[in-house]
Amino acid sequence: TTMSWCDMAVKKLGFPTIELFVKAGSDGESIGNCPFSQRLFMILWLKGVIFNVTTVDLKRKPADLQDLAPGTNPPFVTFNGEVKVDVNKIEEFLEEKLTPPRYPRLAPKHPEANTAGIDVFAKFSAYIKNPRKDTNDALEKTLLKSLRRLDDFLRTLLPEEIDADASGDLPESSRSFLDGSELTLADCNLLPKLHILKVVAKKYRGFEIPAEMTGLLRYLNCASQREEFTSTCPAEREIHFAYLDVAKQIK
Repeated sequence: TTMSWCDMAVKKLGFPTIELFVKAGSDGESIGNCPFSQRLFMILWLKGVIFNVTTVDLKRKPADLQDLAPGTNPPFVTFNGEVKVDVNKIEEFLEEKLTPPRYPRLAPKHPEANTAGIDVFAKFSAYIKNPRKDTNDALEKTLLKSLRRLDDFLRTLLPEEIDADASGDLPESSRSFLDGSELTLADCNLLPKLHILKVVAKKYRGFEIPAEMTGLLRYLNCASQREEFTSTCPAEREIHFAYLDVAKQIK
């Protein structure tokens, strides 16, 4: 049998054999709406390893997968044949196993990058699931407050951006991502959630991120120019579909 390019690279270059199992979309084949799946997809892409992606149709979970990871829903990873579950643990494992000089380190240098925007998705979920007109405004305000905190963080200079000799008011940060000019684990966690928020809130609530949140809009724009993000995003129709019954109509 002829070896695939992937198998050959694994054999010749000593790459680990990695397979990522992600939630399938509504057609059972394409990539579904799952921020945790996208997070791992981005991490593996940024690490520069060779890996296979398998979409799992949750409606017809194949028997061999049941054997591979009993009772586990995607995302999960097999690493040299060993099954790894739990997104946070997988992230730690990959960061520990795939290290420099061969693979880039992806942990942020600034611990604050890890907690930036930490409550945004929960505030978005409360806002989108609420059907009551009388509480809609308050929930939207809470979401905006949370987004504003993230925007403030993205506009605040990181220590290495501060020029010690500059006098007067400090300028705003012009960095691309949470931790600086490069994507890190913090972005892999936050960007998939922000993408869902943006797509769903616009479709079901007519909500857009305010133009004055220049830091946040710059961040999303920088992400949209990176294939590690854009090529791992589910199609917008998949996101709309996933929230069809979740996004309650305001009555």
